[in-house]
Amino acid sequence: MSTMIDFELLDAIDARTYRAQKPFPFVNPENLVRREAWEELEATLPTLEDMDESFGKQRVAGQEPHDRYSLEYTDEVRVSPAWKKFIDELRGDRYRKNVCRLYGVRNVEFRFHWHYAPPGRSVSPHVDQSREYGSHIFYFNAPEWQDEWGGHTLVMDDHAKLNQKSAPALEDFDDITQTECVGSRSLLFLGRGHGWHAVKPIRCPEGYLRRVFIIVIGTTNPYWRIRDWVIGKKPQRY
Repeated sequence: MSTMIDFELLDAIDARTYRAQKPFPFVNPENLVRREAWEELEATLPTLEDMDESFGKQRVAGQEPHDRYSLEYTDEVRVSPAWKKFIDELRGDRYRKNVCRLYGVRNVEFRFHWHYAPPGRSVSPHVDQSREYGSHIFYFNAPEWQDEWGGHTLVMDDHAKLNQKSAPALEDFDDITQTECVGSRSLLFLGRGHGWHAVKPIRCPEGYLRRVFIIVIGTTNPYWRIRDWVIGKKPQRY
């Protein structure tokens, strides 16, 4: 197999057009992960036994919990050869340079994690932390996943009116764009400031999970490393 990521497709995304996208920059390409690579990654995803449960966790300003199973990637986490190859490509210069080109920044750092959500769960409207430029979400729902089951990330425009530390409902947004999540889709967004996004309650049958692999794309500002050290957090960045 060649690279798992179709770098030619990534290279072809125009940075000026990307950054002009409203309400904030995002792109939702199909087959950025080549189809055969996606199939291998989907078949060798980490299992629930590998993951931590995060249910009922209090969020800022009374936002509804983001209930899910989660696994943070570190070099100590055992993954399949396919996932090791994929993550190595994401940690490589070509991917990083493309993210910097699209975001219009000089450098970024990455954190990687998997999130699986069972039926009925949702992601309440929120804005990511100020230490984060944005995220790249790769969807790994089952091959038989139906569009009506949901799991789509919603990109929402608050017209710069809402406090980022508030708990709005979906009904508080006039303009909502539903992105695609079926098959080998991903969503790369630059969400600093008013980058509100959410996921409606998932309607898949019991036994299925909304499965995503997320690259959290952060600033390299040393303030955040010092802060993490002070409060005892030790996230692994790349």
